[in-house]
Amino acid sequence: MTQQTLIYYLSEHPTIVKFRWSHTESWGSTWSFLFTSISAYLLLALLLHLLLYYRRRPVPLGPIPALHSLFMALISLTIFTGILFSAAAEIRDTRWFWRRTKTTPFQWFLCFPLGTRPSGRVFFWSYIFYLTRFLHTFRTFFAILRRRNLSFFRLFNHSILILMSFLWLEFSQSFQILGILLTTSIYSVVYGYRFWTAIGLRSACFPFVINCQMVLLACNIVCHVGVLLLHLNKGGCNGIGAWGINSVLNVAILLLFLNFYVNSHLKQRRKKAALSPDHRDDVDGKANTVSAARETNRIGRSDYKDKNI
Repeated sequence: MTQQTLIYYLSEHPTIVKFRWSHTESWGSTWSFLFTSISAYLLLALLLHLLLYYRRRPVPLGPIPALHSLFMALISLTIFTGILFSAAAEIRDTRWFWRRTKTTPFQWFLCFPLGTRPSGRVFFWSYIFYLTRFLHTFRTFFAILRRRNLSFFRLFNHSILILMSFLWLEFSQSFQILGILLTTSIYSVVYGYRFWTAIGLRSACFPFVINCQMVLLACNIVCHVGVLLLHLNKGGCNGIGAWGINSVLNVAILLLFLNFYVNSHLKQRRKKAALSPDHRDDVDGKANTVSAARETNRIGRSDYKDKNI
């Protein structure tokens, strides 16, 4: 496939160019669908957790989680490439207007002009990104079937991702292009890593997924500050109300994630303290028990460090 063909199918195809977010034409675009789907996700997760609560052994999933990770890595990479090409095409087509308003491409990435409508190339890929958030929730059910504890943070994070991506489209919210670029770039790496470890290859010697999430959260904070500054200095950014809700939700996710990160760090420190000379005899006496527990959780071991994504 040549570069021109790739550009055509990712940014110049009539379906992409003529896309319009509409409650009558776009699947999943109504508020009723949004709240119904999130409620169904929460109820199904809790019901499955209760049904398997007394089951001792994990449900065998075979290659399904690995295939899911591979698919999510590929679709994230496709969305990243598509919205990058589409943004370049939009910049090319509207540069004449930006010169009159003294707007740079970087400012447009952060701050849509007032009156922007959810139509065209970049909003097509924002819509695809919104739909993939539902595929992202499958990891919750994988975790339950593997007999891991169902955490509040996992349910909250997945639900908020769906809500925020819906708000991006519904209110033509500023910042969404950079948000999608950052998220899909990180997710393509994270899901690629999950596929790598799921097929039995060596994992990283540090919490790879958690570090990727920290990078993503830090970049989001910087971008949100940039949107606020442009909104105050340039007379307004489109969808600033939805941006405010988005910011509050991101802060909530950040606080919950930091709580999880700190607790994980404290557990690691306690394990190191348990390996001190005064405790070595006790640790050696429990070696067989620990080994058996590790073998039982071997299948889901790599997921222990990525509850948040």
